[in-house]
Order: sequence, then C-alpha cells, then structure tokens
Amino acid sequence: MAPPSLLGLQQLGPVEAALAMSLLAAVATTVGGLAALPLGGRRLDPRILDAGLGFSSGVMTVASFTSLLLPAIESAGQPWTPLLGFVAGAAVIAVVHRLLPHEHVLLDRYEGPEWGRRKLRAAWLVAVAILIHNLPEGMAIGAASAYSVEKGIATGLAIALQDVPEGLAVAMPVLLATGNMLAALGLSALSGLCEVATAVPTALLGEAAATHLPVILGFGAGAMVYVVSHEALPESHRSGHEDVATLGYFLGFIVMLILDTTI
Repeated sequence: MAPPSLLGLQQLGPVEAALAMSLLAAVATTVGGLAALPLGGRRLDPRILDAGLGFSSGVMTVASFTSLLLPAIESAGQPWTPLLGFVAGAAVIAVVHRLLPHEHVLLDRYEGPEWGRRKLRAAWLVAVAILIHNLPEGMAIGAASAYSVEKGIATGLAIALQDVPEGLAVAMPVLLATGNMLAALGLSALSGLCEVATAVPTALLGEAAATHLPVILGFGAGAMVYVVSHEALPESHRSGHEDVATLGYFLGFIVMLILDTTI
C-alpha cells in the first residue's frame, strides 16, 4: 500500500504526474544551487561532489532498468523493440555529447569543437554539460509516468534527491568563474527546468502513441545508461575518491530500489 502522503499524487494522470515530478526535480536542483551560495565561490571538498555523482549514478542505473527497460519489455512482450529504443537513446545522447561543446564539472576539461573553446565562457560550458546530463532524466520521468503514475512518482522522487548535489555542482563552477551568485542560482534553476522541458513532451508522446511506449521507455533507459557510463561514473572516480563515489553509488542504488518497490 502506498504511503498516505503520496495518495494525492497517485490520482494524477500521466502528463500531470510528469509535470509535478519534474517540477519537484527542478526545485531540488535549485535548492542545491542555494546551498552553494554561502560558500561564496570557495571550492567544495571534491569528495562531496564525487559522492553526489556516485549517488546519481546509482539512482539512474536502477531507474533505467526497473522503471524503464523492464516495463518496456513487459509492455511489448518481447525485448527487441525496447532494445531498439535503448540503442537509439544512447546514440542520440552520444551525438549531442559530441556536437555540443561542454566542460566537465570536476575536471575543468573541455570537449567539443575547437571553436567552442574560443567563444564560450566556462560557466556556460558547465551549463551545457549539465543540460546533457538532465535531458535523459526528464525523459525518464516522462516515460515512466506514461507507463504508470506510480513508476513516474518513484522515478521523480529519486531523481529529485540526486538533483540536490547536481544543483550544487552547477552553481560552484559558476561562482568560481564569475563570483555572480545570481547567475549561479539562475543556471542551477535553468538546468532543473530542462527536465520539465523533456518530461512533459515524453509523457504526452507516450499517451498519444501508446503502441510505441516500449520504444519510448527503452529510449529513456538508453539515454540514462549512456550518461551513467560515459559521464557520471568516470567523473566520480577521476579525483581519486573511488571509495566515497562507490558508497554513494550503492546508496543511490538502494534508495531507488526502495522507492520503486514501495510506491
């Protein structure tokens, strides 16, 4: 039986649930940005960021399978259609990753075309990196909500939890680069709103094209697994704090599994 506090959310339709949970995730990202402001641009202990990235990776790993890929296979009655979506989701994010210039939050290293290095400021490069990270999260909330409101709630709650350290990770480099608190908070909020921008259309698409829902669910799963494998996990281990990052990963894994099986 669902917790009483969630009964109101479970009365929502798929699109309304996607909107509500993605807005919650956006608020959580903004809260993370607010937490960075008292630091005034001082560097945060990298172990905290590594633990946060590990936690995000654990959440996204479980959500990719329990909230997206397995429901897709169950809905389709076979694995091939969901796996087609899975590969397509990973491929699309890989192309976006290749074409958009961006800077990794922890390493301050640039990836992308050479023109981007000359023309884009560091803060905006960070913002693009987080946008790439957040697009699949919004898709996951929308696709899970289209499958069932309960899945959407569980996925949204878990993503909101891991968006708090993510908001912190967005705001810190902006504060260090510009010293502008308003810009840091604004970019944190904007990165969270990117999830709303993908969650609602994905849920609408899932409702309008129910026969294609397995592909949509698989697409969201592939996009998230790509981000975990190519971005989040490698970043969490590069600073030499593998133990802290792994602990965060297991904690995120457990939290998402509990949410998915109790809601």
